[in-house]
Amino acid sequence: MTATAVYPGSFDPVTNGHIDIIERSADVFERVVVAVLHNRNKTPLFSMEERLEMLKQATAHLDNVEIDSFHGLLIDYMKERNAKVIVRGLRAVSDFEYEMQAASINRKLNPSVETFFMMTNNQYSYLSSSIVKEVAKYNADVSELVPEPVQSYLHEKFE
Repeated sequence: MTATAVYPGSFDPVTNGHIDIIERSADVFERVVVAVLHNRNKTPLFSMEERLEMLKQATAHLDNVEIDSFHGLLIDYMKERNAKVIVRGLRAVSDFEYEMQAASINRKLNPSVETFFMMTNNQYSYLSSSIVKEVAKYNADVSELVPEPVQSYLHEKFE
């Protein structure tokens, strides 16, 4: 059995859909590392420190979940962490196309790393960080979209 799985992403901000995947992964793997990517191609709303803190607060109830960040290629981070499993959430068929390409190149770069796809809970199939930011920008209620600690961060950003 693989002890460590890595769930990578931008998490800008973390949503209830992300938490669903994290909780379910924590039931399957001994340890789950939620790894926040420093993505030079994106301009995040939240700083790296804020995203890490939101994740720590939102996953505090999960003893086998660790929050971390990384630069560069995920496959290099996997080697650094001695992890063999990447966890990815799928909301729709459109996600699958991109995720399949990413899984294929990761497998090409390191054949010992497997990607596990988890279908998101149906109640979160429409949910993305981009949608959350758009809704929050107009002071709409995001309480059913994000964990409680994230609501405060969004409120402060758009106040």
